[in-house]
Formats: sequence, structure tokens, C-alpha cells
Amino acid sequence: MSPESLSASTPSAPSEREALKVAVAVPLEPQLVETIRAVDPRITVLYEPDLLPPERFPADHSGDPSFRRSPEDEERYWKLVNSADVLYGFPNESAPGFARVVAENPRLRWVHAMAAGAGGAVKASGVSTSDLERVMVTTSAGVHALPLAEFALMGILNGLKRTAELAADQRNKHWPELRIPTRLAAGSHVVVAGLGEIGLETARLARALGMTVSGTKRNAEPIEGIREVATAERLPELVADADVVVNTLPGTPFTERLIGRDVFGAMRPGTILVNVGRGTVVDEEALVEALENGTVGYACLDVFATEPLPSSSPLWDHPKVLVSPHTSALSVAENRLIAERFVENLQKFLAGEPLPHRVDPVHFY
Repeated sequence: MSPESLSASTPSAPSEREALKVAVAVPLEPQLVETIRAVDPRITVLYEPDLLPPERFPADHSGDPSFRRSPEDEERYWKLVNSADVLYGFPNESAPGFARVVAENPRLRWVHAMAAGAGGAVKASGVSTSDLERVMVTTSAGVHALPLAEFALMGILNGLKRTAELAADQRNKHWPELRIPTRLAAGSHVVVAGLGEIGLETARLARALGMTVSGTKRNAEPIEGIREVATAERLPELVADADVVVNTLPGTPFTERLIGRDVFGAMRPGTILVNVGRGTVVDEEALVEALENGTVGYACLDVFATEPLPSSSPLWDHPKVLVSPHTSALSVAENRLIAERFVENLQKFLAGEPLPHRVDPVHFY
């Protein structure tokens, strides 16, 4: 199914007298539950916080891993999610939980995932394409655009201002005799692989610092404020005069190892790489080679092909690499932003309008 047909598909809205049951399947603050409850009198919100694991930090959707339900509470939890038309979150925030509720709940029509890139979990669930036509899954894509863009800007500035070397000198109490100049953000050229919501927000912040931005998009149509927009096939050409390359692309068969030896080979020495998309987009073996030969002068990486990053990975100890444990999207505002996005979608659902950011049941993005 194409993204175009997905965006055009319209959910069946409940009738004026039909109650819509929305079950909160993951930890959520009571005040945000009330925000959902206030959307429409046709909505019944099923929320039993004692059945949900406590959050260890804001937007801890999985909750405390030591949490265990009693057999009676486990039965109550599944009775709750299996009576819903709509779910806020995957049951137990897991692919198996999603598979189970799809199999057991014939009235389920829509699940809103907490993640921006929920396609991998949907694929891992093994739910059939026909079931995914019945139960659509939407993601929280776009909610994380600002924190991810801010993290990307941090990585860009770290590279331009040589903060890794400064930190090493500080650890060693070394005051260098030669003061090496840093590079200006203003006038630098950033190439963003993936000009979606995250990429465009990154571009906006970069331009605020006086940077020139180019990038890739599936449809290479002009975008105001972007110097050049090209398809992914032209990425080696775009990076040839880039100071920075930022990846915001999702992990799909089409993007796997897109940033590999051919792209690194086209870069100028000292290029900065930031990855806030998916780890599979970057060929990590080729990245290590590019770091060693000086093509990449600094890499700020929040995502990796295998997570957690194996202890054997040379990226852990490389002096020109910042390793972040896939946390760049997290912010204290995340739960509120996701709930607001869900409320917008819920209003569309009630009106029978198409929902944005639906997971493609064939390609899983």
C-alpha cells in the first residue's frame, strides 16, 4: 500500500449515540488522561493506573521493569485493553503485546504508538497485512522533532567548536601551546538526509545560526529556505561540499547503509556527521574507516545498527565520537506533546478524517 493511499484512507467514525472506548495501555499522568477524556462526550476513557508500571522518568512509556501484576491484575489489564476501540500505546509497550491485542480484540480499530518510528515494532509483531488494514497504527512522528533537532544542533556545534578535544585536554589538565581555531557555524553548509519533520526542524535551527542547508527527500521538490533538494541517490553529490551531514531518515530496506563508503568517499576531510535517525542508515564499519582516515572529523551518534551498542564496538572509545544511548528524543515535555498529538488525531478519527503518520502495513514506515 502506498503512503498516498494510506493518507487518503478514512477511519469509520462512531455514530452520535455510539460510545468510543479509549484504553490507556501505558503509563500516563492523570491530567493528560483528563485532556483525552475532555475531547468529546462520546468517549469513554479506560484508565486504571494501578495496572500500569510507574514511570522512572518523564515519558518512561515502558515503566519500571521490576513491576509485576498479580494474576488477577493481569487478567484485569487484558480485559481492559481487549474491550477498547482505540488504544493509547501498545499493551505492555511491546510488539508481543500489540500482536496479542490484535488477535484477541475484534473491536479494535486504531492504536497510537508512543514511538516516532513504530514500524519496526509493528513488523516484529508478525501481525498480518489484513489485520493491519483493520487495526491501523499511527506513530508520534513529529512530536520529537524539536528535541531531536536541538540534539542535532548540539552535535553540529560540538564538531565545529572541537568540544571533544577540549574535554580531552581538560581531563589531562593539558593547556596546549598552540591555540587551534574553531570553525564558524555561520556560512557552513549542512546536508540533511531526510527533510521530513525532524529534518526541516533541524534545517530551521541551522539556518538561524546562519548555516546554508541542502537535503534529500523522496520527492525532490523545492523547499523554501533550502538551497537544494535532491533524492537520496544524489546524496554523494550533495555531501561533496558539506561541512556537516545530519541523518534523520528512518530505518527501512531502502535506507539501510545509505550512508556508506560511497557517501563517505565523496566527503571533504573533517566533515561532521550527526545521526538522530536510525542506526541502520549508517554503515558503521565504513564510518570507523572514515574517522580513522580523517574524512569524518567528528561524529555525534544517538542511534546504532545494534542497540545497546555492543561493548566491542570501536565507536565507544573513539576520541572523535560522542555516543548517546538513543535518548536524544526524550524531553520532560514528551508525554504532553504525545497526548496533544493523540487528541488531534482523536478529533480527526471522530470526524471520520484520515489520520497522519499511519504505519504502512506493507513497508512498515
